[in-house]
Amino acid sequence: MPFRNVFTLPHELNPIIRCNKKIMLGILFKAVSETLLQFGENPNNRLNGRLGIIMILHTWDQKLNDHFHMHCLVPGGALSFDRKRFVHCKNKFLFSEKAPSKVFRGKFMEFMEKVNKDGQLHFPGDTGLYGTEKMFRKLFLKLYTKDWVIKIKEPIEKPEYVLDYLGRYTHRVAISNNRILGLKNGEVTFAVKNRKTNKNEKVTLAAVEFIRRFLLHTLPKGFMRIRHYGFLANRCKKDCISKCRELLGCIPELPEVFKRSVQELMLLLTDRDITKCPCCQKGTMKIIEKVPKRTGTSAFDIIHPPELMDTA
Repeated sequence: MPFRNVFTLPHELNPIIRCNKKIMLGILFKAVSETLLQFGENPNNRLNGRLGIIMILHTWDQKLNDHFHMHCLVPGGALSFDRKRFVHCKNKFLFSEKAPSKVFRGKFMEFMEKVNKDGQLHFPGDTGLYGTEKMFRKLFLKLYTKDWVIKIKEPIEKPEYVLDYLGRYTHRVAISNNRILGLKNGEVTFAVKNRKTNKNEKVTLAAVEFIRRFLLHTLPKGFMRIRHYGFLANRCKKDCISKCRELLGCIPELPEVFKRSVQELMLLLTDRDITKCPCCQKGTMKIIEKVPKRTGTSAFDIIHPPELMDTA
């Protein structure tokens, strides 16, 4: 059974992260993965082996403010280093929360200090004060006095619950369409869930502020927000998963995955044929022609021919 783990960064780091997303979020992945792997290899935790980790980055809270945290799924056991045993976790929780919190804080701060010394961090605008050694050190010391939040939750019992949990955090954007309740007089109203009262509430923002908050959560081009580590790492997962299945008494070979078209998947998941006309539900849509990719002269070139453009 997989365990759920959530690692959250202090909000004091938010301004620096916004200006250095690729570096700082890369450090977050590195610090979290090394913390979990280190505790998996610790003989005192009775695992003393290689964990498997799926990590998913999240950057928002219910009100679309920046809230940088990592969701992790960790199978309840480790592959021994000699690859002869799969060691099951015997506790209700994977680890205690206090010790990993301190290790996570130490690793993140160490990596952050290194990239700053190497001149990789930038401090534009309001973050300029952190560009001085004195203020950066002051922030550094303040962060060391805080307890960094780690939540290590109980395991998920059924495979379908695991898929449901993953599905909520993988390819979602900061807000789904069904949470947006209205747009009126230049203001956007959307639904939020109050975690303290567990009740739904409404928040109204100026449209410009709503867009600003939404764009806070765009990631650098090519940045991977879902990553795998340990025996689930891409470079070794095929061999390691087969070995784990063998040690657990399962058929080593993974079942064949049949590729389905978008239409077949939607029919399977929603019992709805998306090729049917949405009005009469009788006619079937057919592809007559595919629009080719733009090549040669564009509409812009026709409206603004080069000879009429000012080249001065």
